[in-house]
Amino acid sequence: MFASKRFLLSPWNRTVPITICRSLSTAPKELSQQDSQVLDRVIRVDQAGELGANQIYKGQHFVLQFTDPKVAPTIQHMWDQEKYHLKTFDNYILENRVRPTLLRPFWDVAGFALGAGTALLGTKAAMACTEAVETAIGGHYNDQLRDTVHLNDAAPELEKLRDDLAEFRDDELEHLNTAVDDWSAKEAPAHNLLNNAIQAGCQTAIWLCKRF
Repeated sequence: MFASKRFLLSPWNRTVPITICRSLSTAPKELSQQDSQVLDRVIRVDQAGELGANQIYKGQHFVLQFTDPKVAPTIQHMWDQEKYHLKTFDNYILENRVRPTLLRPFWDVAGFALGAGTALLGTKAAMACTEAVETAIGGHYNDQLRDTVHLNDAAPELEKLRDDLAEFRDDELEHLNTAVDDWSAKEAPAHNLLNNAIQAGCQTAIWLCKRF
């Protein structure tokens, strides 16, 4: 576990310090308020992102299992990895008492709609969606690894979280390579327009989840 000092307002509007113990290990550590906020954002944003990814692959599989059955096992494999990612961040949310994003109901619907909608345009369009999403998410994980490198010194037990970030980044980039190399994502109709629009949507989602 590690501890983080935070402050609440008492019923008398006086600032009262409290200590929140986190449970990434059994060794008590103390993070600064700023580092604790960084950690909260990492966990909240990534849990939301993995939720969205799950819904995208769920929507793609829902359509492509009927319209292009030969690609369904590939979609299922990527979806299974996203399920594991989501389960991991669900655990981090609970263990560290991080507030989940308030936008979860929206990501549930939007992710599925994006996955199903692109799949209805064809396998290459679905893979172009995967390419765009995984490009954005792979870069996002790299940004987080840079932003949290100093936390190993503040709380060495956070190495497990950073190991997960690196592992999940590699999974996302594997999905990107599969979409481009194996399923010709770049040959999708209006590829550049689709890619840019989806990447912009992903960046907007990341921005919103950091704040809400």
